[in-house]
Amino acid sequence: MGEIYDLIVKKGTVVLPGDVVQADVAVRDGKIAAIAADLDAGLAAGTIDADGHLVMAGVIDVHVHFNEPNFGHWEGFATGSAALAAGGCTAYAEMPLNGNPPTVDEDALREKERLAAGHSAVDYAFWGGLVPWNLDRLQELANAGVVGFKAFMSNPGGAGEGRFREVDAATLRAGMERIAALGGLLALHAESDELTFRLAARARAEGRTGARDFADSRPVEAELAAVAEALALAEETGCRLHFVHISSPEAVRLIADARRRGLDVSLETCPHYLTLTVDDMARLGPVAKCAPPLRDAARREGLWASVLEGEVDLIASDHSPCPEEMKAAPGLTFFDAWGGIAGAQNTLELMLEEGWVKRGMSLPALSALLSANPARTFGFYPRKGEIAVGFDADLAIVAQARPRALTRSELRHRHPHSPYIGRHLSCKVVATLCRGITVYTEKEGVVAPAAGRRWRAGAGLAEG
Repeated sequence: MGEIYDLIVKKGTVVLPGDVVQADVAVRDGKIAAIAADLDAGLAAGTIDADGHLVMAGVIDVHVHFNEPNFGHWEGFATGSAALAAGGCTAYAEMPLNGNPPTVDEDALREKERLAAGHSAVDYAFWGGLVPWNLDRLQELANAGVVGFKAFMSNPGGAGEGRFREVDAATLRAGMERIAALGGLLALHAESDELTFRLAARARAEGRTGARDFADSRPVEAELAAVAEALALAEETGCRLHFVHISSPEAVRLIADARRRGLDVSLETCPHYLTLTVDDMARLGPVAKCAPPLRDAARREGLWASVLEGEVDLIASDHSPCPEEMKAAPGLTFFDAWGGIAGAQNTLELMLEEGWVKRGMSLPALSALLSANPARTFGFYPRKGEIAVGFDADLAIVAQARPRALTRSELRHRHPHSPYIGRHLSCKVVATLCRGITVYTEKEGVVAPAAGRRWRAGAGLAEG
């Protein structure tokens, strides 16, 4: 019998939706064709030895900022997707800021699509934005295949004359009504602008501009107030909601209670809220600055309890990079430094360390948070998100016993600063496959820098 598979990944510890098995995974025409023990290597054109390694569904990171157009010097698709590939990620959804112009109409979306084409190592999708001036452009963005709409309830900062802006209450309500009519999804950065603005202004006026002062200016109460306001509007309008980067167990409970009442609402948290604390932010400085800010250790553990209880839907990196001088230039106060954590490459390895190794979380449950749940929430399922026959062969191959401290030299995003440098990790991504194409190996780096295709909501992957 001649070859019937393009590739067999041999002898891996394969993480399935509900089980972990020792098996081979066969690939044909970019899809998983078989999962079985001891498949004949002679039936494939090539093999990968995964003995002693985890074989997991590729991560789907639905929250990254690559800053195109015109701010690609902050990141860009080539370096951002390279970092994702090196971290076992096989698909991502790119946010509508901080590029200039932001992705708030079809023309801006087309420009971003042009810049991404041929420059992404893994598959990608785009978010559209909801801002005060684009209510009449939401339909065209939906028609063009965005996975959802992103809005801020507090000032997002950012760069450029046409920068992304927060929504006021009237725009938020009107936007929810229109997005509900489109059958779409609204993702929210939920912090009360009234509260954060007032507290930040007071702190600056009093000369309190350190890390803990910044954290105090964006308290959990600001997150809770915005979440409660958004949930009430969702109940009135019927809009499907997704809360990004939730930082506190209190906010998780508010959202979980709303879901139990029947609201169509989901939430994500991020590796930084599950690994770092406000003490780390004070110790490390602006490299660990983000909004909402890092919380105390008790809230970090409370957030883990919510994860383990199944109240958190997914984990995303919120990779928000910038040139290093925007974090570390002489004379910058903590308030003035860029707020965003660069972490696209490390999500899977961090969550294996903190969830599986330290807290005993099952591998199928962890894989659901990183892959299957994002796929289901944002429309990639049933093509992506699981290791199952017929799905895309999107695979992360992970060495189970590769203890090390993360080094700056490993990082593949454009500006290799990170609060995770020096952090102990037990596992290491050694290869990543996107639709059966090997896009990254530990030995060779990114070997298929243009393998990625655009995903359009409702239409799937572009041909190519």
